[in-house]
Amino acid sequence: MTSEVKVLIDELASRHTLSPDGYEQLIERRTPEAAEHLAKRADAVRREIYGNTVFVRGLIEISNICKNDCLYCGIRASNRNVERYRLDPDTIVACACDGWEYGYRTIVLQGGEETTYYSDDVLCYVIERIIKACPDTAVTVSMGERGRASFQRLYDAGATRYLLRHETANKEHYERLHPSSMSFEHRMQCLRDLRDIGYQVGAGMMVGSPFQTTRHLVDDLVFIETFKPDMVGIGPFIPHHDTPFADEPAGTLELTLYLLSIIRLIHPRVLLPATTALGTIDPLGREKGVQAGANVVMPNLSPVAVRKQYELYDNKICTGDESAVCRGCLARRMAKVGYEVVVDRGDIAGL
Repeated sequence: MTSEVKVLIDELASRHTLSPDGYEQLIERRTPEAAEHLAKRADAVRREIYGNTVFVRGLIEISNICKNDCLYCGIRASNRNVERYRLDPDTIVACACDGWEYGYRTIVLQGGEETTYYSDDVLCYVIERIIKACPDTAVTVSMGERGRASFQRLYDAGATRYLLRHETANKEHYERLHPSSMSFEHRMQCLRDLRDIGYQVGAGMMVGSPFQTTRHLVDDLVFIETFKPDMVGIGPFIPHHDTPFADEPAGTLELTLYLLSIIRLIHPRVLLPATTALGTIDPLGREKGVQAGANVVMPNLSPVAVRKQYELYDNKICTGDESAVCRGCLARRMAKVGYEVVVDRGDIAGL
């Protein structure tokens, strides 16, 4: 590690900001030694705020039906090889109640972007039933872009968090990853609307996605610094065999961990998941993510029968684990590297 890189890391740890050129140098000139130093600084910052706790989010993948045709996604609309499914409200609530019994205090409703079945009326009904059945549970929605009025209705029904990954903060790059029917400006407006309404807002991006440059990653870091999402979900790009990017190289564990540490230093209070994608590209990926500064894991509460059908990328892990087993396994794995999975809503520090 050069003295210049160490200075950049120490400056970021103390000031929580760098110039765009500083971020670019920090990424371009990274070494294993720099990554180790960066992770130690990120872990120290996270421990100062959250201790050694790791929050769990119970993920329910309610549908793999999507109207969009994102070039990287395995459940894109034009993929005819996907066996499509929807979970009915009773099944969703039953999964949430199972999760509550296992100790989950945040439920994430995630699915493809469609409003034909999952209208505002249906989602509000589901949210209200979960809140009634599962005391002190935070409901998070991750159902893509919706109108501001829709976001407001879900919030009024009791959803307090919304996850909408921006995928890339560079307009030109966004347009190379998405069909012309989708708009970078609209994605960013949705994030602003969610913040204005009062949600805890989650954003995030892919690492190593096709056409991505270091400067694109710098744009992402500047966006995170200025918008300050309450949660930032990042993971390596992993190709899916039924997409136009099937033959593109995957993102790397090394760069993803490095960026997790940078994000922790930019936004010390952020809720930062060690994603399933990390665990897919490395058997210890989620543990390494937590050691790099992450403090959230998201076990799957979906019915085992449909998990393999929610395949955004190839070789996704945890498609066969029962919910209780999955949570217990994660708790043991985190304990081995010195962290404790806790029963907690896991709100961002300072609320």
